[in-house]
Amino acid sequence: MMSEEELQHMGVDFGAKLAGTTAAAMLINGQLQVWQTAKGQDSDIWLLELVEELQPKTLYLDAPLTLPKVYIQKTHNPDSDYFYRQADRELQAMSPMFIGALTARAIKLRVQLAEKGVGVIETYPSALARLLLPELPDYKKGPAALPVFAEALQDLFNLQLKVVPQNWHQFDALLAWYSGYRHQEGKSILYGNAQEGRIIV
Repeated sequence: MMSEEELQHMGVDFGAKLAGTTAAAMLINGQLQVWQTAKGQDSDIWLLELVEELQPKTLYLDAPLTLPKVYIQKTHNPDSDYFYRQADRELQAMSPMFIGALTARAIKLRVQLAEKGVGVIETYPSALARLLLPELPDYKKGPAALPVFAEALQDLFNLQLKVVPQNWHQFDALLAWYSGYRHQEGKSILYGNAQEGRIIV
């Protein structure tokens, strides 16, 4: 198990700007803690302020941070993929173009945090849930399954949760944090390609 000094990263489930669905997780004083926006609160400002307060070195963010490579090519081919990146195809993830506003906010956030020396890496909690907890049904299908998933996740972490996640947004923030942990331990799986953008699980 890596030390807390080495685990200075934050997992983020990135939601719609004012929906109150953005959540973050980070290891503080030996416990995994979770924070979440309130409905109507500007989640982008909230997240920047939280980063300023907690000083993580890296964010593992559940949102597209790049566009399909066709948009950075000088010549366009009608057979190119205008909707999905290679990583999206590999993970059966949503198109960055379909959730365009979220993608734009995430890319802007990455640039804002880069100026402060904070890295932002794309992750995909749903894929990690499928990978690590395949035997558990009903992921994100209602509140009843949440305590079972939370208990299974705590067993995987071997870390104490300060509070059991209250909803799936908080649970996904914990999964995003665990993707960061796996990445720093050299155990993560990389999807996509470096030129277009990778997703780390």
